[in-house]
Amino acid sequence: MRNCLLFWAFLLVAVLGWAQPQATVPTYRFVVADFPPNTPHDAQLFVTGNFNKWNPGNPAYQLKHQPDGTYTIAIQTKLDKLEYKFTRGDWSSVEGRESGKARVNRVLYRAASGVDQEIDVTIQSWEDLSGTFHFYSLYDLLMLFAAFQGVLLLIAIPGIQNNNQPANRWLSLLLGLTSIVILVRTVAAYRDVAQAYTKLLLLPDFLLFLYGPLLYIYLRKLLFNTARPASGWWRHFVPAIIQALVYMPFLLTDNKLLQLKIVNRDPWLQAVFLTVGLLALAYNCFYWWLCWRAVRTYQDQHQMSQSTEPQVHYLNTVLGILAVCLGLWAFFFVLIGTSNLAAFDTISIAEKYVDFIWLTLSTIVYLLGYYAIHQPELFKLPDTEHLPLLETAPVYPLEPVLNTITHVPPTATPALLTTDVDDALRTTEEITATKRQIDVYMLRHKPFTNPNLTLAELAAKLKMPPHALSKVLNEGYEKNFFDFINMHRIDELKMRLHNPQFRSYTLLSMALEVGFNSKTAFNRSFKKLTNQTPSEYLNAHSELEKLEA
Repeated sequence: MRNCLLFWAFLLVAVLGWAQPQATVPTYRFVVADFPPNTPHDAQLFVTGNFNKWNPGNPAYQLKHQPDGTYTIAIQTKLDKLEYKFTRGDWSSVEGRESGKARVNRVLYRAASGVDQEIDVTIQSWEDLSGTFHFYSLYDLLMLFAAFQGVLLLIAIPGIQNNNQPANRWLSLLLGLTSIVILVRTVAAYRDVAQAYTKLLLLPDFLLFLYGPLLYIYLRKLLFNTARPASGWWRHFVPAIIQALVYMPFLLTDNKLLQLKIVNRDPWLQAVFLTVGLLALAYNCFYWWLCWRAVRTYQDQHQMSQSTEPQVHYLNTVLGILAVCLGLWAFFFVLIGTSNLAAFDTISIAEKYVDFIWLTLSTIVYLLGYYAIHQPELFKLPDTEHLPLLETAPVYPLEPVLNTITHVPPTATPALLTTDVDDALRTTEEITATKRQIDVYMLRHKPFTNPNLTLAELAAKLKMPPHALSKVLNEGYEKNFFDFINMHRIDELKMRLHNPQFRSYTLLSMALEVGFNSKTAFNRSFKKLTNQTPSEYLNAHSELEKLEA
């Protein structure tokens, strides 16, 4: 009885097992129909990947040469994600990109239905048979030229005579480091170099935590001419030191073992790269904000004391390029996250994105080279951190403005003078009275025609402390010194446009005569203060003259 029950139990299990659908193993049939013309006629092709522990010459994974000239192989695997490459039997003859350089792993995701798939494959090149025609791509040439120009800048910039050489020393350090990294990254991408000196592939990453701090320190020294480094300046480089310690185990790893880790996309190695990249992105975004704030602070200080346009447009361009790099960098991590969530290959796209980010970064070297050659004065911005009170006598005979408000004893000390001026400018009436005196002086003597006029110089002519004049401009005119002087320059230019004496003058020549130092500065100030471009104003002025005629 007991044996009978066991028999029927086994029979039931067998029937149920037959009734249930068996789990199918997907079959992937690779068809290599297009391969390089220089492929040997007797070549043996193999496929290697994470399904055979990356064995490049396993006979079980050799492709069969078909009568129609194609190579085929069918592989069964339960893996949800296949990473693979094609070889001719060893890693020295692995497939490459069209340029002949190493290509990233091919990636294939298992179909949701689990059915068999046929994959058409195109092999662009073999790394060991890449010809010299494809050895240098346009991308490589641009990167190499950027590195070469960086070296030329290292020679040219120290020769610029200026009073702010410490800033240019930091710039030279930044350019030298960037040029070396660009050169190493370009050269290390080639097969022979990568196999012989695999650790060079890690060196470009060390720029990630150095670029932002070096650029920020350079900007601080250039814009504010700080004589000494700020206290705790070494803290800027702590993340770079930590990164070096994290990378040290990989730098001490055997060269062949490191190659296998990179080729096999070792999870620990990939995790380190992604973590470092993500932290470096946040770190560089922070330093980009610091640099932007430094430039804005300089512009504000400049416009409070100078009548010339601050020469920082090339710095704004550099920050704009860096912003593009950071945006592309952030989108790179979006691609990486998408590849983990969706079943499609983003590795090759991400690789091109990284190349484009580096190419964009290299344009900063070209930009600095252009300005170093054509406008070297940009690398020697003046010190505006401290504006001295000029003690020179006024050029024109003028009764002191403040005599109409308060009487200052001839023997008054500078401290007493400052106190009396502050007391004299407390009420709106007193500020208005001072404004009238300033307007008379500006109209009579036209000091704004001096393109390099400063707040300190104008205050000396008016026999006022600079901070008192600044207070009148801010509260009385509701303008900073830069806009106040340019307002008078534009008013003078408008007056000359109506004067037949200046009919033969061009608009630019008149703009230069009233104090503007360049066409760009004139156009920008005119648009800002009149909400019109100079050409729009001239057209409106011509129409008005026709109507009056």
